[in-house]
Amino acid sequence: MQSRMIALHVFVVVMLVVLAGRLWQVQVMRGQHFVTVANKTQTRAVVVPAVRGQILDAVGRPLVRNRTSLVVSVDTMELSRMPDKGKAVIGRLAELLGRPAVDIQKRVRLCGPKVSRPCWPGSPYQPVPVDDHVSTPMALQLLERQEEFPGVSARVQAVRDYPLGDDGAQMLGYLQPVTQQELERRVGLKASFSGVDLVGRSGLEAQYDEYLRGKPGVRAYNVDRMGKIIGTESHMAPTTGDTLVTSIDARVQASVDAALDKVMRRAKDRPDGAAGVVLDVKTGRVIALSSLPTYNPKIWIGGISDPAYQRLLSEKNGKPLTSRATNGELAPGSTFKVVSVAGAVKDGYPLHGTYDCPGTFRVGNREFRNFEGVAHGRMNLHQALVVSCDTIFYRFAYEQWQRDGGIRPRAKPRDPLEAMSRAFGFGRRTGIDLPNEADGRIPSREWKRDLWEVTREENCRRARTGYPEVHRKDPTRAVFLKRLAAENCKEGYVWRPGDAANFSIGQGDVLVTPLQLAVAYAALVGDGRIRSPRIARALVRPDGRVVKEITPPVVGRLPVSDEVRDYMRRALADVTRGKGTAAGPFSTFPLDRVHVAGKTGTAEVYGKRDTAWFASFAPAQDPRFVVVVMVSQGGMGGGVAAPIAREIWESIYGVGRPAAMPGGVPPSGLPAFQADGTVRVPPDPRHEAIPVKTPRDSERPGRPGRPGDQEEATPPRRGPDDAPGEGTGDGTGEGPGEGTGEGPGEGTPGNAGEDGPRAREPDADDGPRRPRDQGE
Repeated sequence: MQSRMIALHVFVVVMLVVLAGRLWQVQVMRGQHFVTVANKTQTRAVVVPAVRGQILDAVGRPLVRNRTSLVVSVDTMELSRMPDKGKAVIGRLAELLGRPAVDIQKRVRLCGPKVSRPCWPGSPYQPVPVDDHVSTPMALQLLERQEEFPGVSARVQAVRDYPLGDDGAQMLGYLQPVTQQELERRVGLKASFSGVDLVGRSGLEAQYDEYLRGKPGVRAYNVDRMGKIIGTESHMAPTTGDTLVTSIDARVQASVDAALDKVMRRAKDRPDGAAGVVLDVKTGRVIALSSLPTYNPKIWIGGISDPAYQRLLSEKNGKPLTSRATNGELAPGSTFKVVSVAGAVKDGYPLHGTYDCPGTFRVGNREFRNFEGVAHGRMNLHQALVVSCDTIFYRFAYEQWQRDGGIRPRAKPRDPLEAMSRAFGFGRRTGIDLPNEADGRIPSREWKRDLWEVTREENCRRARTGYPEVHRKDPTRAVFLKRLAAENCKEGYVWRPGDAANFSIGQGDVLVTPLQLAVAYAALVGDGRIRSPRIARALVRPDGRVVKEITPPVVGRLPVSDEVRDYMRRALADVTRGKGTAAGPFSTFPLDRVHVAGKTGTAEVYGKRDTAWFASFAPAQDPRFVVVVMVSQGGMGGGVAAPIAREIWESIYGVGRPAAMPGGVPPSGLPAFQADGTVRVPPDPRHEAIPVKTPRDSERPGRPGRPGDQEEATPPRRGPDDAPGEGTGDGTGEGPGEGTGEGPGEGTPGNAGEDGPRAREPDADDGPRRPRDQGE
């Protein structure tokens, strides 16, 4: 026991000697060295964000630019190392900025599943901007009192600015900070993708982000042992992002948005959305792309509040973040009849033949009607397009359906209308240079079978249980729905004659986007080539050097002869005059100076007001532009969409006002960049405004006796059996139905009659349905 104690004492003495020796070495032998190291300056590297490239219109006007602003940012990592987690610093900062401390605390916290906005969606290692518009005296106070505001900085930064306000917001897009997850995931971009970057989240900002972003720089600072900056050691300047030159004309864009906004605000029954597209027929370039409701992209600058963010996504507010021009899928109505004409001629019907246009046409056991059952007598296809006769197209579709075998189709049905629709580019994306775009839908036998397989179980259940919730309000309807469910349960996969008939006039399950319709019309009235539209024209360095030119690629060619295309072009030229369905809106337009041609469309949506369409082009003899207007729940094509298109044409060519595009020709070259990176916008050449035509009494719109005007002025009349559809297929082809030409409905989507199974019912409590399609 005594020996163990002696050993322990010896061990303790040895350890004390070793410790004393080490202390002697550190404090005496190397003491001066450690004092020098402690007082020596250290280097801290700070990433300097690059100035993001501008987005310009075709002549150099800014669509998105940068403004310099003093931005106050907070380094949350530095605050987190403080004993109170930076609460005192944030309190002093809030007092200086004149804002509640809780507001700053919310903005600097990291976003997460349970964290509501405002919050920081970026990397935790990136300084969080809390105010992007502080005064110079305030910034100087922050810099002079760094000991009171550790982790807080004030720097001059470039902040995004949107001169057009809310015009074209969905097309332009917005920015958000890069997240830590993105930095970790996007390994290949780390060299040019730093933690201080703002990245494009939608629109052109996202599509061309890698070019617009530029490359960040690095500034190395000398700091003392307290972290205070005492000098700059080195500086690698950031590289400014490329400028994106587009084919957009800012004035035309503004005129389209203004015309759509006017109808959205002033219409008796407020529409729930609208879209406008202007394309260059010769090149496939986009001149304007509008969607309403819209928003101002500046709402994202400095962080967005949760209520504001929810409003952008709200169905009640029309989902302003969604572009109805590229993602709105709706039945096109009679604007689709150009496809039906091309398909019928391809199938063997004489182009120059004459056909009966009776008031009604029997499809199976069901009567399909023209608008108000009006019979137009015998006519050619030219006249059928001008007055928008439905029954001629019902006949084509029904006879084609019969030749394919009817209810029991042959092994390989030809389905000429489906084939022609796909040849026009419908049912697939146009390929526009934007991140998101809808496919639209061209229904087919395969599609209907797939739908039946998805909805069969629910249909069969409803066939057994019925609709007790509907029976309490409408017993007759409940009986009909139960019978419909039973038929859909057994034979909902069958492609019926009513499906074909509705298809022929752009109703039933046909869905297109306004952009798809514009691309199709551009090919039809142009050279027959289908071009994938492009908004961007070139990427240019700040010194004017062109990095990349962008040209719309040709992705297909219409299987339609020049003779047929020219025939339809001349027919559509008569839609805006005489007995045409758009003659009223264009009665005072100087067609002798600028001949606008087009096709109206009015598509029914069950439980809602009609969708108004007008697909137009000008000059009719040698088309340069296509203008497509869509107004969801707007009413009739000739009464609502055509007048909007007229305003756009007036703006482009300067009818009764200065021309948005003098001469009616887009610029052939790129804007003139100066040596300092600025762009010289050339003055507009003087062009005398084209006077508005003064109507004679016999030409005044709305005059009784004119078929075109009567169509647009007469309130809709719907038969008692106009059943729900909102883009559904027909049933057995039995029972009464109505095709409405250019009155409301244009074929009443899904008019199965009371004896026909349908793909879906639109009301949530009314029976089987498929998922709602965006834009319907």
